[in-house]
Parts: sequence; C-alpha cells; structure tokens
Amino acid sequence: MAAQGLQCLLGFHAVRARLRAAPETITEVWVDQARRDGRLKALLVELSQAGVMVRPQPTSRLDEKAGGERHQGVLALAQPRALPDDLETLLEQSLASGSAPPFFLFLDGVTDPHNLGAILRTADAAGVVAVVAPKDHSAPLSAVAARVASGAAEQVPYLQVTNLNRAIEQAQDRGYFVWGLDDEAPQTLYALDLTGPLVMVLGAEGKGLRRLVRSHCDGLVRLPMVGSVSSLNVSVACGVACYERLRQVGVRP
Repeated sequence: MAAQGLQCLLGFHAVRARLRAAPETITEVWVDQARRDGRLKALLVELSQAGVMVRPQPTSRLDEKAGGERHQGVLALAQPRALPDDLETLLEQSLASGSAPPFFLFLDGVTDPHNLGAILRTADAAGVVAVVAPKDHSAPLSAVAARVASGAAEQVPYLQVTNLNRAIEQAQDRGYFVWGLDDEAPQTLYALDLTGPLVMVLGAEGKGLRRLVRSHCDGLVRLPMVGSVSSLNVSVACGVACYERLRQVGVRP
C-alpha cells in the first residue's frame, strides 16, 4: 500500500498523531479532493504550519492506495518512526524510572490487525510500557492496526520478538510477575494484587494461550463470566485487565 520503505497511515487520528509526534517523518499527505468539511480544513492548517506537502486526489486514488481499507479521505506516506525496540533495555529502564510500577502486555498469537489496534489504544490509555508479540503468527503493525489504534501506535512500542517464552523469562529474571489470562484458571482477576512490576499475557482469538506459554507464566487468571458466553474478544479482555491494574495502582490523570 505504500512505496518501498514508507508507511501508509490511514485516517485522521493516525495522521494527526504522527504529525504531532514526528512531523519530520511525513513525506506527503493525500486528501480527498471532494472533501471540504471543517475537520479536513483544520488538519490542512496543521499540515501547512508543519510544512508538509499535501496532494489532493480523487476518492478512487485514495481507495486504491489504502487497499480497500477505510481512510476517511486522508492518508499519509511516512518514514517509519523509531520507537524503542529492545525488550531487555525497556524492562530495565522501566524498573529504574521511579514512576508507577511498570506494566507490559505480551500477546500470544493475536493475528487480527483490528484487535492489535484496539489493544494498542487501550495500552496507551492504561499506561502500558510496551506491547510484545512473537514475530511468527502475530499481526504486524500494519496501516489497519495503526488506524484502529487512533494514534496510540505512535506512543506505545510494539515489539516483535523471536521467542515469546524467552521474553517471559527475561521479564521474570528482572522481577516482573507474569500472569497469563486463561479461561480455565482457578482464580479471577479481581482476587489478584496487580500493583507490582507486571506482565499480562493474552492469548489468541479463540485458541487462548499455547500450552508452553501457559507453563512459563507465574500464574493463570481468568475474567469472571456470569452469562452464557465462555470468553470475550481479546481486545475487550485486554481492556478489563488493564483497567483493573490501573485501578489498583491508583494512577490518576
């Protein structure tokens, strides 16, 4: 969907987030030449002030560039932004920061880009340091995921590691407690103390955590379910877990 080496950022949230975080990485912005509303005019002012080139295009051209995904009449071509990508360094620096106890999310086989985007958005809102997933059988940080994240992909590092079990061990070696979210766990989320350095591992849609990943966790926990369904969408479960942790540590804006 983008030229070699460039990212394609879709929609107002993704474009504006990059514009505010790293405007120098934006090569150009395409806008729907038929759109004349106030929302677009406000964005055009910001782009002009930042010296970003804007190219009006027919809707069909934007549709083609976006690969059929929803773009709201706005897309940007940009150089990839450099976010922290070394897990060991992040684990150590987060412990030494002196702020709230660090919280990481690890994803085991989450392949839907819409779920990844929603998880990143929640992670940003709940103060998660980084989201970590294996390189294989996981959703990449695509234009779709970035659009759903509504700007959070510009703030929360998404690290793809070679071996998720090894990443769990790295966190444990530094004093993080690793909880795996599992539908059949004996205890519920609300029975836990989540106030220390923490990693929460979320499993794939439908399949849950793989056996070896479960065995590497320090403990397993489930969400209480009182209705007829047996599980929640992984991005919804992520929101419940993240905000219970945020409630316990007492962080306020």
